[in-house]
Formats: sequence, structure tokens, C-alpha cells
Amino acid sequence: HSDWTRTPGKDARMSSSGNTHDPSYKLLFSHPEMIADLLRGYVRQSWVEQLDFASLERVNGHYVTADLRERENDLVWRVRWTNGDRWLYVYLLLEFQSTPDAFMALRVMTYLGLLYQDLLKAGQLTAEGKLPPVLPLVLYNGERPWRASTEMAELIDTVPGGLEVFRPALRYLLLEESRYADDPLPDTRNLVASVFGLENSCSPEDLRRVLGRLID
Repeated sequence: HSDWTRTPGKDARMSSSGNTHDPSYKLLFSHPEMIADLLRGYVRQSWVEQLDFASLERVNGHYVTADLRERENDLVWRVRWTNGDRWLYVYLLLEFQSTPDAFMALRVMTYLGLLYQDLLKAGQLTAEGKLPPVLPLVLYNGERPWRASTEMAELIDTVPGGLEVFRPALRYLLLEESRYADDPLPDTRNLVASVFGLENSCSPEDLRRVLGRLID
């Protein structure tokens, strides 16, 4: 029995069990090679080249919100910078509901606050006594286009001059799988690109091509 079923190019369908995440995806992104390929292939910024991917390690990602519900579909990893002992934390939120969450930025801000509280409690601070940087990533595989804002400040109503400086500022990086259907990576050995290729497959020929690449 599976809590979710998927067919190529279609939305995930929730079973009667009511789970809100896809366990197969969580299993995939529980491997450091997947996280490394996700960052190398889809976070297209120069600082990624400064990461020591051999240092990738999984961090406990179960946080209890105010209503005592545990977050089960979050994956938290950390990776060192190559020039020292500092860590970058990667907060990966897997989003598989068919309708995009208009207030995802608020959810991410809440979960990052819980993560930072946990890091502070565990004494995981930098040498300067500060909190480490966190990259919030939302991986979305729904068929409907993602229209929700990725900026927390945009969810808050405009206010008279001066008060806007107190609005919280947070942005998450959205990776919408359907947008990469026609965006093959130069590196065909990227595991995440192959997973996205399977998701975006529309014909048996597409599946055979992606599976052949995975076998290689």
C-alpha cells in the first residue's frame, strides 16, 4: 500500500490516509548525492562552487509547531564551505499538494524560526556567536503553475510610510519541476535532472530515454 500514487506528468493524488507528503521523494532526497546534484544543477549561483559536497550530512528535521503537529515532510541538510569550518544549512520542503499554497512564505518563515531555535538550543552557532545561514528550498511537483509569492513581505498589506521597515523580509527559492521540462542540464549525469525528467515524461519514448540515462 502506498500513501501516494503518481503517473508521469500528473499531480500526486492523496489517498484516504491523508498524508501530505510523498515518501518516495523523501527517500530520494535522503541521499547526499541527490542534495549535491540539486544544489549544483538548480541553485545557479556562484557561491555553490565554494561548497564542500563531501561534507554533506543530514540534520534532524522534525519540528513541532505551536499546534503540536510534527513536520514530517521537511529535510534539513548541512554542508561546509571549502574555506573553513562554517556550515550552510539547506531546508528542503517537499510540496506535493495539487493547489499551490498562497501563504507558503509564511510557512517557510515559521519552519525556519523553529530550525533556528533548535540550532540555538544545540549551540550550533558560528565562531562569531551568530546563527548560521540557511537556504530555504521549496520543491513543487504539482501540475498547476505556482502563482504564490516567494516573498514574505508581499503577503503583508501595505502600510503608511515608516511602518513598512518592520515587515519581516524572507524569501524562499522555488524549484517548480514542470518549468524544467524543456531545460536539460549540460551535465546529463545529474540525478535530480533525471528525476525531473521522469516527472515531466509524457510518452513511453520519454521514459525510455530518461531511464537509459539513469542506467548509464
